[in-house]
Amino acid sequence: MDTSIVFPIIPASSKSLWVLAIIALVLMLGAALMGYLAWSTRHVTCTVSPEGLRIQGDLYGRLIPLRALQLDKAVVTNLKQDKEHQAKWRTNGTGLPGYASGWFKLRNGEKALLFITDPTRVARIPTTEGYSVMLSVSEPAALIDALKRQNGP
Repeated sequence: MDTSIVFPIIPASSKSLWVLAIIALVLMLGAALMGYLAWSTRHVTCTVSPEGLRIQGDLYGRLIPLRALQLDKAVVTNLKQDKEHQAKWRTNGTGLPGYASGWFKLRNGEKALLFITDPTRVARIPTTEGYSVMLSVSEPAALIDALKRQNGP
């Protein structure tokens, strides 16, 4: 004969459920952001148009007006050799192995907006806004030439 008596614990208030729901929401948003970042590492594009240089497919994408680009100072660079223009500090961006996007401070102290996947093929384009745009594209010289053609003679 069992003489045990069960005393149930009083159920927790709904506050604990709200806390768990908020934690679950934050985790889901974090997972969605990580998924988007993983997708964007392979889907960033830049488009040259009469408006300027449009970078799409990343959190830091934007349209940089043609008039803001200092195309006479734009160069093709290899960041493995050009130590002065290597990223030193990430100020607001994504820094993953093989992918850097967003705002960085360069070794020379300059501010730059980076979209770098291959440091050996980079178009570095200074702007009148106090920063440079640095993009890894398959043909950096062709990108600079296309921007110069849009800018006119």
